[in-house]
Order: sequence, then structure tokens, then C-alpha cells
Amino acid sequence: MTQHSIHPVHDLIGVGFGPSNLALAIALEELAQRHGKALNSLFIEKQQHYRWHGDTLASQSELQISFLKDLVSMRNPTSPYSFVNYLKQHDRLVDFINLGTFYPCRMEYNDYLRWVGEQFAEQSAFGEEILRIEPERASNGSIEQLRLVSRDAQGREHARYTRSVVVSTGGTPKVPELFKPFKDDARVFHHSRYLSGVEQLQLAQGRALRIAIIGSGQSAAEAFIDLHDSFPAVKVDMIVRGSALKPADDTPFVNEVFAPFYTDLVFSKPPQERASHIQEYHNTNYSVVDQGLIERIYAVLYRQKVARQFRHAVMCRQQVEAVTDAGEGIELSLRDLTLGTQQTRRYDAVILATGYERSSHRQLLAPLEPLLHNYEVDRDYRALAVPELKAAVFLQGFCEASHGLSDTLLSVLPVRSEEIGQALYRALGKAAPASETLRAAANA
Repeated sequence: MTQHSIHPVHDLIGVGFGPSNLALAIALEELAQRHGKALNSLFIEKQQHYRWHGDTLASQSELQISFLKDLVSMRNPTSPYSFVNYLKQHDRLVDFINLGTFYPCRMEYNDYLRWVGEQFAEQSAFGEEILRIEPERASNGSIEQLRLVSRDAQGREHARYTRSVVVSTGGTPKVPELFKPFKDDARVFHHSRYLSGVEQLQLAQGRALRIAIIGSGQSAAEAFIDLHDSFPAVKVDMIVRGSALKPADDTPFVNEVFAPFYTDLVFSKPPQERASHIQEYHNTNYSVVDQGLIERIYAVLYRQKVARQFRHAVMCRQQVEAVTDAGEGIELSLRDLTLGTQQTRRYDAVILATGYERSSHRQLLAPLEPLLHNYEVDRDYRALAVPELKAAVFLQGFCEASHGLSDTLLSVLPVRSEEIGQALYRALGKAAPASETLRAAANA
């Protein structure tokens, strides 16, 4: 057992400073006013500068949810951190209204997030990657503090201590097994590195390359259109296992599965019913494409037929069976899932639009794993743990199985951040009595 040495101890360290923890920073600022005391918080981000999916911000990339589902508006529409106030502060509110859309481009939304992040500069540290989160045992065996070890861009390690942690590290690129031997090959890259990968291929120099896109979701479709629009000499095949590109179901009644009240509904169900519910609405978020983008792709292929110039293809019902380095290209062995026939096609590059995994929290929290209940969480996203682990561990973006499809999306950030914030105040013993909280809220 180790005794606590004398060192600064934070009330909270947030791992990652993406949209989830940005929303939490805002909620904590509001809660500090209500409770009359602020938490000593620090948010650590591995990127050197704020970028949200920055390497995927192609020209055709648009947000797929309303700007009203920003970091705060669904909880507090009068907040100075709203997207509407961001537009006002940048003298673009009238222009945005004139666009007549609820869906800003992701480039603008990235700038909105960066603008919010700049206002919390004193509570954030960029350019450090958290390596592990370790327990600090007191002499009586209890664990009231956690030790976070990070590494900066110069390779130096730093240790910080905290009474609670919120892990919000997002998704990790999912690379199919067949493509893992090519992880250091510049010709094969995940869509998360789209812009830098395309730049390495030197497409802007007019190179007439043949590129395969593996995947059938929004990212694959956006890459297809961007390559078509931006690089006239490039030929693209989108390789799809399904029988067609399928539209995302964003109709009004279905969209209610992303409403905050649905979180209670899903969490209240037994595990088997939760899984069935998530599967029922899988077509709202996974392997689906915005209908307008599907129509654009179909129009591109139709015009090719009219002109009898077949530059691109969407190849459905195709399973990649083997991947081979052919020296001057990458060969893909494809099997038609309907006919059973096989063919081999050579490409100059392969883009993997194959989605993301949500497992990075397990690596970070591995030293705590014996103290946790298989990373399960309570309703307020606090990890269930053995009694001696007094330090609170919260998870954001890793709770889809228990909290529903909205967990990995932007839709519930304002409400979830307040729920976690309130739970943090309770866990740290800093929550004001109910009467004081109500009085502070009335005077706010």
C-alpha cells in the first residue's frame, strides 16, 4: 500500500476534450454557480490543437443533426456557449439564417467547438496523451485518489492526481483483419486519416489513380463524392457488402430514440431487451447514408451511363476475401455474395471507411479493472466498482449497450453532461443542500 504523498489533487480530470467533455465543462460552470463552489477540473487532450474529426473534414461533409443539438441549447438555450451565439459573435447569424438549413457543415461545427474550447483554456492541457489510470491506495486500503500518467509530444511522462475521472476518448478506427498487415503502407488508410492520406497520394497533381473505398456508410459516401468532385482524374470503386446503399432513417418519430427521455427508457430495460431495441433502430446510425448524398451518387453513376464513360462504380454484394501487395498496387480478391463468383481488382490505394470501435477506455482503465464490474455503469454513467474504490470513474461514449444509440452521438450531450456533473458534485461531497440549490437557480 502507498501513502498519499504531498501533491496537488484535482477534483476532476477529464480524459479527452472532444464534444462530450466540452459539454461537461459548460455544465460544471453552470453547476458551480448553482452550488456556490467550483470543482478544480482539468481536461487533457492528446491533440496539439483543437480539431474534431479534423482529418475528415472534406468539402462535402455536413453535420447530420440539427444545430439546436449543440453543446448546451437543449438544456439551456440562453447559454453564451450556444451555436447561435457562436454565429452572432462571428457576424454570421443572418447569413446562416439565409442558408435555410438546420445542418451546418462539419468544418463550421469544428470551428464552433474550437471557439468553445478556447474559453476553457485555463482548464485544459493539449498535446498530452493519457497512458494509464492507476489506483492510489491509502494506508487503510481505500482508494480515494487516482493517478493519471500522460506523455507529451517530447516523450516526457507526467503524473497527475484526482478524486474523480471522466473518460471521453471517443472511437478508435476499426481496421478489418485482412488490412492490418498494411498498417504502415501509405496506400491503405482509414477514413479517420482521409485528408492526410489523400495528400500523400498526391492526387492534387492530377495523378490518374484507381481507388477503392471499403464501406457503405456516410463516411464512405462522403469520400466517394469528394474524390469525384475534387480529383477529375481519379477513378473510384465503392465496395459494399450489402445489396444497396441504404438511407438513414431520420424521420420524426424514429428520431425520438435520440431524445433524452429515451435514455431512461433504454436503461430501465433488462440487457436482452436493450440489445433488441438497439438492433431495431440500427438503421438510424450504422451503415447508412444521408438520402440526399445517395441521390447525388446515383446521379453521378447515371450520367456516366449517358456519356458511356465509366469512371466510378458502386459494387454491391462484394466480400473482400484477400488483400495482396502487388508491388505497383494493392490487389483485392472479391467474392460476389449472390452469385459466388470471384474476381481480383488492382488499386493504387484503399480507403477503409469501416467505422470505429469503442474500447479505448478498457486500455486506459486496465489497472483499475479488478476493482470495476466489467465496465458497467449506473444511470449517471459512473462505473460500478467495489466499495474500496471511492474515487469516481465516469464513462462518456462507451455506454451504448446500457443507455442507447444516442450515447455515441451529439444528441444528448447537454442533458448527459448535467447528469454527470450533478453526480460528480454528489460523489465529491460538494453538492449544496436542495434548498440552497433551488435558491441559487432562482437567482441565476
